[in-house]
Amino acid sequence: MHHWIIDRDVAALPSWLEAFPQAKLVRRDQIAIVGTEPAILWFRLHAGEAAASFLPTTPVGAGQFVVVLADEPDESVVTAALASGASGCCNTYAAPEVLRQVALVVENGGLWIGQSLLQRLVGSASHLLRQQSPQQKDEAWSATLSEREAQVARLVAGGASNKEIAGQLFITERTVKAHLTAVFEKLGLRDRLQLSLRINGLSL
Repeated sequence: MHHWIIDRDVAALPSWLEAFPQAKLVRRDQIAIVGTEPAILWFRLHAGEAAASFLPTTPVGAGQFVVVLADEPDESVVTAALASGASGCCNTYAAPEVLRQVALVVENGGLWIGQSLLQRLVGSASHLLRQQSPQQKDEAWSATLSEREAQVARLVAGGASNKEIAGQLFITERTVKAHLTAVFEKLGLRDRLQLSLRINGLSL
């Protein structure tokens, strides 16, 4: 997968180049040179800018994905970026390993959004699904999980954060993350939102 970093000026941060050594930089006014090859287009959003002011107004090429690198990635910025057609939004100064994780999620068809917004979506989905389907739940999803993994999964589906789960189960947040990684792998899921939908009875 090719990576293009689009900014007002051609000046890459070291973290970008560490994450994607072969990435190509281009100014916004020269975006035409990107072409239509499969790629992730990383658009930098400086503080005070609106994503809609410079993101592509027409669909990008087949196999291309847009991710916004936001200097101030609050929930309003993330929401605006997704509304403008982006597949994700993350902090401009994210660590290289985070940027690579964003790329992996996006190129596999997922959405990357901030943790706080994701937490709200998971909680809202869980609440709505419990209201709509209070009758019976299919527990087949838990068959391949250990008892502790299933506990963590249920708490996540209820909208709990890693810190809250750690407190309830008397384990560390690092252990919670390890259990979640195992849960995602065993159930073939990408993120907490998909897990919430699966556990609460909504087919993916």
